Amino acid sequence: MRPAIKVGLSTASVYPLRTEAAFEYAAKLGYDGVELMVWAEPVSQDVEAVGQMSEQYDVPVLSVHAPCLLITQRVWGANPVPKLERSVRAAEKLGAQTVVVHPPFRWQRRYAEGFSAQVAALEATSDVMVAVENMFPFRADRFFGAGQTSIERMRKRGGNPGPGISAFAPSYDPLDGGHAHYTLDLSHTATAGTDAVDMARRMGDGLVHLHLADGSGASTDEHLVPGRGTQPTVEVCEMLAASDFAGHVILEVSTSGARTAAEREALLTESLQFARRHLLR
Repeated sequence: MRPAIKVGLSTASVYPLRTEAAFEYAAKLGYDGVELMVWAEPVSQDVEAVGQMSEQYDVPVLSVHAPCLLITQRVWGANPVPKLERSVRAAEKLGAQTVVVHPPFRWQRRYAEGFSAQVAALEATSDVMVAVENMFPFRADRFFGAGQTSIERMRKRGGNPGPGISAFAPSYDPLDGGHAHYTLDLSHTATAGTDAVDMARRMGDGLVHLHLADGSGASTDEHLVPGRGTQPTVEVCEMLAASDFAGHVILEVSTSGARTAAEREALLTESLQFARRHLLR
């Protein structure tokens, strides 16, 4: 009998609360662990502090999300190459199985040129898997929200900051990079208009990590509670449950609209119950 699939909670799921709140909710609600999103909050960048929280709440860190968002480009320095290596070393220290990373932005030319080789080299020297995540095309309003500099960089490199452009190299489909391991994000497939089931099948045995969420196909990344959008969340979960999938499923849902602690807890409870129900082996 195959072991049960572990279900974790992304620390991003409790935003705007702090990282520690994710450990508290994970312990209280019965999640198997957390995924550490490394971002602007200083504690999320402090591996020793995170390790202490993990011990305090008896909640393991299952995975580490590298600081590769637009809003975290200065976290752990400006150079993305050492940041990815630092993420892997952080995962090693925390006992995490996986590092989640996005494909490089197109304007990160040197990083993009060596990205596939760096990912392969890091995996060759570590037991940590570097799972490259599927992304989505950016709309013009998202670029303006990110700042004029990003738009000008895209134009200088021949990009068009109009609707539906890819800010990622070689594309927002990680399979175009020919990596060994992948993260499938079901909110991102919704925003991209990607067939999630087809992508899961194309990833094959390389699919080692799932960001379980939902989306309605809006131009923004929604991260809805699974089952509340249009994505084949049930089908993807059942595919993994029926396979030899040995990775982790992480609930990466938005609770920022919750008006009370009880409302946030209800969203996180509903998400966990959905995962447990459809990942049953």
